[in-house]
Amino acid sequence: MTALHLADEGEAADLAAFLSRLLHYDRSAAVRLQAAGTALAVFGRPPSFEVLAIRAVRLAKPYENGLDVTLDVTVAAGELLESVDESAATAAVPGAVTGPPWAGVLPPRGGWRAEPGLPAPQELRGLVAASVAEFRSRTEALAPERRTRAELDRVGREIWSRTVAETGLPVRAVHAAQSLGFLRGAEQTLLSSGSWLRLRTPYGSVAVRRAGLGALGLSVR
Repeated sequence: MTALHLADEGEAADLAAFLSRLLHYDRSAAVRLQAAGTALAVFGRPPSFEVLAIRAVRLAKPYENGLDVTLDVTVAAGELLESVDESAATAAVPGAVTGPPWAGVLPPRGGWRAEPGLPAPQELRGLVAASVAEFRSRTEALAPERRTRAELDRVGREIWSRTVAETGLPVRAVHAAQSLGFLRGAEQTLLSSGSWLRLRTPYGSVAVRRAGLGALGLSVR
């Protein structure tokens, strides 16, 4: 296996925490790894949220494996997590797996521009809390015979598909950011590129396709 030398123990711990959260939502989760130089990007898709989660990891030295100076592979998140050695700040790249469909379509690397209208971090966290409370209240109020999976999903889609203010960012993207541990601190930025919106924080990003824009801006790699 190829060894990844992470910048420090903190980077290793953050990577392990991200992988653990993905596995919480999908025990068979896969992640796509892209490394070049001293930057490693880890892409995952927690199915409950229908968004793409991105965790940037700093490497201690430029990636190199023989003649290969870049890495681009889809692997099992569980196997990658098992290989993380926090004390040594290393991880091993597992064998490649057949990637799920989302792994072939990633946000573009460049062309991102800041979008206005994103509420303050405290308001975003309050919005998620209010949405969770509304979902719980509405589903608990359902008569037993109506409390079906289809009805719960319908209520969930209605709530989580709402947009944040006038930004076009669905509430589910903010919920995903909070659930994955990204929505901390006071620095969050909303970016757009083509058909993609991206909520970026110092701890990771959540990207989502904007509705109604077709395949514009897709980056198939």
